[in-house]
Amino acid sequence: MDLETLRIEAEKNYIPILREDTEKILIKTLEKEQPKNILEIGTAIGYSGTIILQNSNSKLTTIELNKDRYEFAKNVFKNFNLENRVNQILGDANEILPTIKEKYDFIFLDGPKGQYLKELPYLFDILSENGTLFADNIYYHGWVKGNEYPKHKHRTAILRLRKFIEECKLKFPTINLYDDGDGILIAKKQQTKN
Repeated sequence: MDLETLRIEAEKNYIPILREDTEKILIKTLEKEQPKNILEIGTAIGYSGTIILQNSNSKLTTIELNKDRYEFAKNVFKNFNLENRVNQILGDANEILPTIKEKYDFIFLDGPKGQYLKELPYLFDILSENGTLFADNIYYHGWVKGNEYPKHKHRTAILRLRKFIEECKLKFPTINLYDDGDGILIAKKQQTKN
């Protein structure tokens, strides 16, 4: 299986994976930052994890809630001979993140969008100094960018994502927002001065 086949498989089964323009920015960011220890929230079928590992010399810890996707991703990593660089965790990131003691120099956030805000304090704590947070799909079909109060079933996720962006602006000294894909937030946790 190659990456194109994997993308077709995802689209056929309505499994969200990296958009192609987001993928290019992720690869460029990985090349610039050269991370060694990466955390991914939302493995899905292993597409983004494969992209991450193929474009870095890092090890990857990836968390996935859905057992079928977790198992599928396991086979994908094996297919690409990446299984020795991956630590897959099956479970709810909201339960797992508070237990993590390890530090990561790059976090790829692509799980449930309504949970980004809740997960942010844990992600900030386990992100190493000078580490990078790369959050995907922060504009949630473009609805987050508007100022109007959402009037439909996605209200909670939209309001939480707006708050997530504001919290990131307060927590991180460096933050960049991109309109590519469905919105990308890249935040840099700079080293504290003594």
